[in-house]
Parts: sequence; structure tokens; C-alpha cells
Amino acid sequence: MIRVVLADDEAMVRAGIAAILGSDPGIEVAAQAGTGREAVDQVARHRPDIAVLDIQMPELDGLTAAAEIKRLRPETGVVMLTTFGEDAYIERALSLGANGFLVKSGDPTELIAGIRAVADGAAFLSPRVAKRVIDQLPRSNSGARDRISVLTPRETEVLALLGSGLSNADIAARVHIVEGTVKAHVSAILGRLGVRNRVQAAILAYQAGLVQSLD
Repeated sequence: MIRVVLADDEAMVRAGIAAILGSDPGIEVAAQAGTGREAVDQVARHRPDIAVLDIQMPELDGLTAAAEIKRLRPETGVVMLTTFGEDAYIERALSLGANGFLVKSGDPTELIAGIRAVADGAAFLSPRVAKRVIDQLPRSNSGARDRISVLTPRETEVLALLGSGLSNADIAARVHIVEGTVKAHVSAILGRLGVRNRVQAAILAYQAGLVQSLD
């Protein structure tokens, strides 16, 4: 069971998202919050697998709340909710360690897929968000290629699969190794590349030419 804390300052939006998540028998909304401060408190109290945070909230905005949650409980995945056009927040959210980025107006199945992907250890960007991120990246980046040159061939292979959006379990099946070994490779990759999370690693994989898209 994937346990979620959901935070949005609009009660009707919050109720709608909770209903969507509740339609999946494998997801439980453990608590809801209407402010960023409440979100941090609820995460500390319920210790969820995932915190779903609106960007615009009173007391603490979603980005500040995300930073506090990652500091207090790094193992909780953070998924940011955004409305179309808030591109300025994407880079900051990723730099703070957000594991996923979803558009509120997206398909409900995308929301569930994103929660499941982050719970499984993968990064998840809404296709609309991913396209906007990718459109801002250089198609060829020698600096990125230099950075990944420190990786072993196996780590480079894992990074390419990670950048394609695969979970640890999917990567393990693809390269015929156990999931624990994949986790060890991912941890080593993040450390060697000096990135904080899988989303940042996936973007670097794209910049280095290892993958064609982050969808």
C-alpha cells in the first residue's frame, strides 16, 4: 500500500485529487493539508511514502514545504502539482529534490501513474512538463558527456534506462540483475554525478545524449 499525504489549499481540488487516488486500491491518502506548514506536520506524523504538494499554498509554499520534507524525511518521495505555465518553478523544484512533477489538468491516470512510479523509485515528469524541460535543454552538451565519463559501462547503461523513466524493477529485468544491485548502481551514479535525485540524473542522461526523451 502506497501511503500519501496530499496538500492543496483549494478544498475542492484537494477532494478531487483524493478521490482519484482513492480509486486505486493500492493507494491510501493517509492525511490531507491545506497549507505547506500542515503538509510538513502531516508528513512528520504519518511518515508517508509520497507527499503530493501544490506549489502555491499559504504559510509555506509547496517548494519550501518540499525542502523541509526532504530535510526531515528524505525517504518520502515528493511530487509537485502545478498549473500550466508555472515553468519558473520547475527548475527550483528539481533542485530541491522533488521526485515528480505533475500538471493538475492532466489525465487522472497520469496522476496515479506518477505516484506509483515515484513510490517504485523512479522519477516522473508529466509528459507536458517533460517536453517543456527538454525544450529548454541543449540537444548536445559536451559538459554533460564529460560528467558521465566517470561512470562505469554498467552504470552508464543503468543511467540510460533511468533516464528513459524505468523503475529499479524494470531496469533489473532489462539488464538481468537483481533489484538490490540496481539500487546500488543508482546510488553510485547519483554520487559520482553530484546530483540529488533521479530526475536530475535523468535530465543529465538526456543532455549527454543517452536518451531521446524523458516521457
